[in-house]
Amino acid sequence: MLRYVLRRLLTAIPTLFVIVTISFFLIRVAPGGPFNQEKGLNPVIKANLERQFGLDLPLWKQYLNYLGNLLHGDFGPSYNLPDFTVGELFRTGLPVSIQLGASALVLALAFGTILGIIAALNQNRGGDYAVVATATAGSTIPTFVIAPLFQLFFALTLKWVPVGGWGDGAWVNKIGPVITLMLPQLAIVARLMRGSMIEALRAHHIRTARAMGLSDYSVVVRHAMRGALLPIVSYAGPAAASLLTGSLIVEYIFAIPGVGRYFVDAALNRDYTLVMGTVVVIAIFTLVFNLIVDLLYAVVDPRVRYD
Repeated sequence: MLRYVLRRLLTAIPTLFVIVTISFFLIRVAPGGPFNQEKGLNPVIKANLERQFGLDLPLWKQYLNYLGNLLHGDFGPSYNLPDFTVGELFRTGLPVSIQLGASALVLALAFGTILGIIAALNQNRGGDYAVVATATAGSTIPTFVIAPLFQLFFALTLKWVPVGGWGDGAWVNKIGPVITLMLPQLAIVARLMRGSMIEALRAHHIRTARAMGLSDYSVVVRHAMRGALLPIVSYAGPAAASLLTGSLIVEYIFAIPGVGRYFVDAALNRDYTLVMGTVVVIAIFTLVFNLIVDLLYAVVDPRVRYD
């Protein structure tokens, strides 16, 4: 197992290198720059700014400088927030995104799994149709529609929760973003769990367990559920990486000071270093959670071995 983990960590290094390289050149090839303004910036001031941040250097040299700084854990300064470095923005924004993402992920996995089991046990009946309809609606309605509707109904009309803002992490400020982040993931988990549970209940060992007189609880929870969780475990890896690094649209709509909102502002203002830093963080989270998912496979499915 340890050898497998070390091998995966070693293969993650060239993967991260490729991601950084492609992202670096793609964002630089696109027209515009961090100091381009609609009214136009004084050429002398613009030249001084580019010289200060090293943007007047050849592209290949900028790339090597960025790689060198990245190896030392330095994401560089933010071009449009000159009082902060990218690392300082992450230190304040990433914990906020992790709180929202972790809450949404846990709720989605818990309620999605329960709804999927209920649908599978009531296949082609009312409960199944209700869960499938809800899951379909939840997975098709985008978050940029759910978020304003939530604000309109629960914040502006009923006045139960604030319209937006972080409020020093008050729980009432988290309700809207967490529910908005949770609903699409819950819908996907419920549909995955329904399909895998139906397949698991039709397996030969489940029929044998029923024939031996085991209770429904024992058949479903102790035997069928373990095999049915495999697709959920596979999906949880990239979902966790996406949610824990923040949702771009949700954080922007609810005015949450997380990584997602920084990424939107950086993309609009062509803040190269902040965009690159966000890409690197998301890539690292994705690689780490994919490794965790592979290790969990050996826990859930005893047939899986990494010797």
